[in-house]
Amino acid sequence: MAVKTYIAAITEALDLALAKNDKALIFGEDVGKNGGVFRATDGLQAKYGADRVFDTPLAESGIAGLAIGLASQGFKPLMEIQFGSFSFEAFDSIAGQMSRTRYRFNNTRHNGIVIRTPYGIGTKTPEMHADSIEGFYAKIPGLRVVMPANPADAKGLLLSAAESNDPVLFLENLHLYRSMKGEVPEGYYTTPLDKAAVVKEGTDVSIIAYGGTVPLALKAADALAKENINAEVLDLRTVSPLDIESIGKTVAKTGHVVVVQEAQRIAGISADVMAEIAERFVLDLDAPIGRVAGPDSVFPFAQAENDWIVKDTDIVNKVKEVLSYD
Repeated sequence: MAVKTYIAAITEALDLALAKNDKALIFGEDVGKNGGVFRATDGLQAKYGADRVFDTPLAESGIAGLAIGLASQGFKPLMEIQFGSFSFEAFDSIAGQMSRTRYRFNNTRHNGIVIRTPYGIGTKTPEMHADSIEGFYAKIPGLRVVMPANPADAKGLLLSAAESNDPVLFLENLHLYRSMKGEVPEGYYTTPLDKAAVVKEGTDVSIIAYGGTVPLALKAADALAKENINAEVLDLRTVSPLDIESIGKTVAKTGHVVVVQEAQRIAGISADVMAEIAERFVLDLDAPIGRVAGPDSVFPFAQAENDWIVKDTDIVNKVKEVLSYD
């Protein structure tokens, strides 16, 4: 298998999606000739033409409205919102229209739209470019929210999203775009939506993470191993709907749980995971659930980013706290 960056795997998935489905269209701000602000669509307009990969005005509400109209006419919109927080301008289309279509029309119509957008702290972006937005959208019935943590999953999950008849918010971690490399299978393949993955087996404690915190969880697990603490790491991959079965299995296996998110404590989906565990699997727990999250403040300006961001040492300390419960 070839070793690729996270963003190269995304570009490859988009290429394959366009090749497989001639009704698939990519559109958004600067995605055409420029290949997107992060070059995720680099070269695709030259390969497939400006009718299938094209720029839109700087109007997120218009991008989302166009996607709904195209989906209603049998096209497969693979729309891009340049940064996650810009999706607030399209919130009505996403929450009020895309997510409700299948129910509204008694399963006779659907909005199989993929909404790609980057998120995440760690690259010192300007304000409203780094927010973790999954907490807003994971509460919307009818909308899938997918957050890959490595290149192989980024490709496979994006191709699954492109095949889905449900709208999928596909959140790509900014920090991982070029810092994360990994082996990626060749050719067209899909990774199942709604299915978590155990990325490290363990017996003493379960670290449940998603998106950009999965590499931190793995780093923390390596540090804990040096102290004879064997941590299991569960990558949720899809945060809505949650894979309750996989969560239950890891809780039953270790009896100790730490949930990790990059978002503020009040945001993200850690509280949802903790509530599901408390409601369904509380008798499997040997200690209260630990949580690692960002502070309950607005995402910081670049100068304060290093003080704000969740670190692997925070995970290590929380694991030790949970394991020391008497």
